[in-house]
Amino acid sequence: MDIMSILGLVVVIGTILFGILFDSEAGFVFDNLGNFFDPASIAVVLGGVIAALMISFPLKNFTKIGKHLKIVLFPTKYNPKEYIAQIVDLAKEARINGLLSLESKLEETKDPFLKNSMMLVVDAVEPEKVKQLLEKELDYLDERHAQDRAFYDKAAAYGPAFGMIGTLMGLINLMKKLSDPDAIPPAMALALVTTFYGSILANCIFTPISNKLKIRHEEEYLCKLIVAEGVESIQAGDNPTFIEEKLTQLIPGYLMKKGLPGGKKSEGEDAGK
Repeated sequence: MDIMSILGLVVVIGTILFGILFDSEAGFVFDNLGNFFDPASIAVVLGGVIAALMISFPLKNFTKIGKHLKIVLFPTKYNPKEYIAQIVDLAKEARINGLLSLESKLEETKDPFLKNSMMLVVDAVEPEKVKQLLEKELDYLDERHAQDRAFYDKAAAYGPAFGMIGTLMGLINLMKKLSDPDAIPPAMALALVTTFYGSILANCIFTPISNKLKIRHEEEYLCKLIVAEGVESIQAGDNPTFIEEKLTQLIPGYLMKKGLPGGKKSEGEDAGK
């Protein structure tokens, strides 16, 4: 489970509730919650966002919401260091016993991308074709994940937009009924609360989901890139030590410095000991 996502959600809910309920003179006033509940505002913002997404995206994007939430809260762990170790192990096996000997070792491999990529090499597919296939796979992964994030980016844009629409509706109703004091409070509620709802949806739900999906994508993409480069190097017959060093260079510096998965320590850190 991603503790940071859970903790962030709890903190943002707590912060908003504190701002709504706390009064410097009276303390916590729980009746204030009623001031922020307006069915018409919910219908305008939430209904409007859903309707706009329905117009903008096909049904399959909606069916992926559960999967995306699972990715955010219960992510698959991608460890670059483990991938490099597997590639180097396969490189050593190929160097000693030949490429055909890798077939039995690949049966133990759990990652489908690594297994399928290496099987191309075992089956003696031409290096240029292997390179093209792996590049296309990486491009497809990048494009597919970008399309998934676009769903939430659009939702984040639609939230404040429909909040503003609700505000305009409330102000129009307010101006039409200035002569009726009883009609002013509902119109003002619609005018103000819709903007509040739209901002909450955009900044507390949709944008964070999109950003976390981007982080998950970068983690997966890095490991698949390591696999692609490693497979090409094994097919070219490169030295396992050279392959390890080459793949390590793909790991971002901040991961190496923090000692996160896949991180060799930097020379500066070693020197400082």
